[in-house]
Amino acid sequence: MNVTARIAGAVIAAVTLVIAGLIAAPPAASAQLTEVTGFGANPTNLRMHLYVPDGVPARPAVLVAVHYCTGSGPAFHSGTEFASQADQHKFIVIYPSATRSGSCFDVSSPQALRHDGGSDPVGIVSMVRYVQQRYNADPGRTYVTGASSGGMMTNVLLGAYPDVFSAGAAFMGVPFGCFATTDGSSWNSECANGQRIMTPQQWGDLVRAAYPGYSGPRPRMQVWHGTEDSTLRYPNFQEQIKQWTNVHGLSQTPSLTDQPRPGWARTRYGGTGTTVPVEGISLQGVGHNLPQGGMAAAAIAFLGLDTGGPGPSETPTPQPGACQVAYTMNTWNTGFTASVTVTNTGAAQLSSWSLAFTLPAGQRVTSAWNATITPDTGQVTAKNAGYNGTLAPGASTQFGFQATHGGNTAKPAAFTLNGAACT
Repeated sequence: MNVTARIAGAVIAAVTLVIAGLIAAPPAASAQLTEVTGFGANPTNLRMHLYVPDGVPARPAVLVAVHYCTGSGPAFHSGTEFASQADQHKFIVIYPSATRSGSCFDVSSPQALRHDGGSDPVGIVSMVRYVQQRYNADPGRTYVTGASSGGMMTNVLLGAYPDVFSAGAAFMGVPFGCFATTDGSSWNSECANGQRIMTPQQWGDLVRAAYPGYSGPRPRMQVWHGTEDSTLRYPNFQEQIKQWTNVHGLSQTPSLTDQPRPGWARTRYGGTGTTVPVEGISLQGVGHNLPQGGMAAAAIAFLGLDTGGPGPSETPTPQPGACQVAYTMNTWNTGFTASVTVTNTGAAQLSSWSLAFTLPAGQRVTSAWNATITPDTGQVTAKNAGYNGTLAPGASTQFGFQATHGGNTAKPAAFTLNGAACT
């Protein structure tokens, strides 16, 4: 059986059943879905459909909504509630359409998994930039969501284009890089079957390698998965959480665990509010389905699209003030030691802490005390030891490390503690 038949056979039955019961009523507004051509670089000839609600503000937010295998942008528009959410909250929705046989997006090639590497992600980013220019959209409020192949693409876009997307919501997807292949095929059975299990660090390293040298904020991520998914099996849910908590320098221990609806088991990481750095929602007894039953609205809330959101000069990243860092260095010709004092200036006690920062070029950690630091160069994360994880409001803790340098003895420019920016 060829790759297209395998993908289509695995996905079409589940998705077709869902679509049959989910076709949403046409939006009450007069806005219509329209096709856009000539939107920019498009190496794989994707199609672009655009939904602009009546009454969007002068500087609107943008959501990219990515379809499943065998689907299309118009089908995802009519079969999900993102357009009606756009009517209500006045944001623009881009619906890309894959054009290859099987209508799956490329989430497996080396080109797709590298920043500006080519393939489908380049075309989708061109769509975003077209809308930003044509409609004066806010670059700090650009988001992505998708189901199945679109859920996988959500992970790919957040991993390879953290400079474009501020957050994403992935339904029934897999981690960034999980579907990677080198033989030209687009199907990875090991990943699809939930058999690719790696450490948080390994998953995080895949994301960091997609855009070497990037040191800006990372997109927030919301992950959805059904426990009975037989197409992209349920272990991919936890692997995505492992990946994105590591990318944000967060503990694997949730900050909050609750059940917002029957059958929904929700975990939040790096905070307890609606727009935390990472959120996972496990759907008990659910298979490989499209967003339904309030899922789209919950995703829109996580993305921050149900509010006015940040202003034109802001981005939806944690605000300074949750922590304070003092960083002192003792340098010599080829190395240095650093002493780091972290103060919890937030209102809640921390049961564990994770301090993320980027070492200047040429610096490499050789040893550490009172914390573990990984990796040893570039964007690193210092995590508490077993005896100093608790940090009460107003309390401080100290750790240190020794490192080598190649002449650059500058200090890190910024720090985040459990995903929140420090002063």
